[in-house]
Amino acid sequence: MEYRRTKIIATLGPQCSDQKSAQALVEMGVNCFRINLSHGTAAEKKSYFDLVRSISLSEQERPAILADLAGPKIRISGLNGTMDLKTGEKVIVSNEQNGPNVIPVSSSVAFQEVNPGAKIMIDDGQIALEVISQVSNHTLECRTEIPGEVKNRKGVNFPGIALNVPCLTEQDLIDLELALSSGADWIALSFTREAKDYHLVRSRMKNLSFNIPVMAKIEKWEAVENLDEIIETFDAVMVARGDLGVELPVERVPLIQKSVIDKASQAGKPVVIATQILDSMTERPVPTRAEVSDIANAILDGADGLMVTGETAMGVYPQEVIRVLSRVIEETEAAIDYEKYYTARGQNLLSTAQAISHAACSVACDLDVNTLVTMTHSGSTARMTARYRPAARIIAMTPFPEICRQLAIVWGVTSFIVHKYENADDIPAAAGNVLEEKGIISKSQKFVITGGVPVGVPGTTNYLSVFRLE
Repeated sequence: MEYRRTKIIATLGPQCSDQKSAQALVEMGVNCFRINLSHGTAAEKKSYFDLVRSISLSEQERPAILADLAGPKIRISGLNGTMDLKTGEKVIVSNEQNGPNVIPVSSSVAFQEVNPGAKIMIDDGQIALEVISQVSNHTLECRTEIPGEVKNRKGVNFPGIALNVPCLTEQDLIDLELALSSGADWIALSFTREAKDYHLVRSRMKNLSFNIPVMAKIEKWEAVENLDEIIETFDAVMVARGDLGVELPVERVPLIQKSVIDKASQAGKPVVIATQILDSMTERPVPTRAEVSDIANAILDGADGLMVTGETAMGVYPQEVIRVLSRVIEETEAAIDYEKYYTARGQNLLSTAQAISHAACSVACDLDVNTLVTMTHSGSTARMTARYRPAARIIAMTPFPEICRQLAIVWGVTSFIVHKYENADDIPAAAGNVLEEKGIISKSQKFVITGGVPVGVPGTTNYLSVFRLE
């Protein structure tokens, strides 16, 4: 059975909008599909959820769905054609005007916090403006610093400025309801700024009678300042390097990425690295050496998953992108000393669950056991075991299909759906049957198993055993 620890998340789009192409990506290694809710009509967005559900795989093999809310992203909106800006040229940025020499933006946010000298970055920093004066709370006069062609729907950033915008827009609320009712397994919150953003999303979910995990996208300078509380509160984090590299000096991004990976991994929270993973392959069939090195370093640092965006959504070679990503992951993982990982992360064990999960990894290493089974109702046991990055493959067994899919983005975890188990004494035999049926282990081979008693109570990881398949 193939075992690749680092997970692959691919963004759906026009280049993979039919069942055949989407299924081909899954067969090449995609664990989760991202649906970008920033673009398209409600019907178009819904069609992508339907597409993933139509993939002809078993319930436990179906890829997870990450629904990515647009958030309070300011975009160019209503621009007729394009605008070619020259260095030094003056231009108006406004959310209440349109016309010649005006860049119209979508947000109704007031610009009273934007003072002369402030920078405005367009299209991930490809174009830069300097504010000359504030004409009104909704209109700014600017001078072009970095020239370029301005296009509709491109993002607009105000680095270092705390604009008074909500974490969820009216469109986000509509998209959230659509995503939840259409089968999303994860919700990604764009432009997360602080921990309380999580509670706002969670409250909205509760009102709609849903309870799925929420991923914070680290792409604002405020999020970097509040990183510890965000990691503690959210269910997972994503380093969204595009906007992050605009909001902060680009040279800080690699160190921020390493810090996020380290802190999230220590907390047992999945961490995904995104943006420009294989950007050159949007138009070329081969990656650059720098891209391959970037991917390998993210894997070595301990990222749970790598997410491609335009490479699969709009690129010419979506299947080749996944093929390259899989090969780099496999080659890099083969060189990792996993014993060092779990030894280093065994410090500061704060709970019984952490101690048991760490001990399970240690026992598997000491006995040279290659399979570590976690019986889980909530996914917490599997996530905590993955925290220690063991060499043994992690097999999560759960009665709930949604937990199986949620674990699809967690490092090293392969999930299977099993019948509900009421008696802890029945678990080892049931686990052994699944392992043998799936060809993971053979007769006389050992496996480590961990879980919680009483059975079915989330967060009660408290037992550890070693069994031999008879």
